[in-house]
Amino acid sequence: SPRDGKFIEEVGYYDPNTDPSVIKFNEESAKKWLATGAQPTEKVSKLLKIAGIQ
Repeated sequence: SPRDGKFIEEVGYYDPNTDPSVIKFNEESAKKWLATGAQPTEKVSKLLKIAGIQ
């Protein structure tokens, strides 16, 4: 969904304004959505890879 649009479930967050940046995902929920066909944006896909989920 768009950045300020509706969402079904929040599976994590990213805060680039901290030092170091914070990337936090609920791994179980993220994997569930990916397994059922959810398509992350390019940016979210990169963050999932950094977090070791995708």
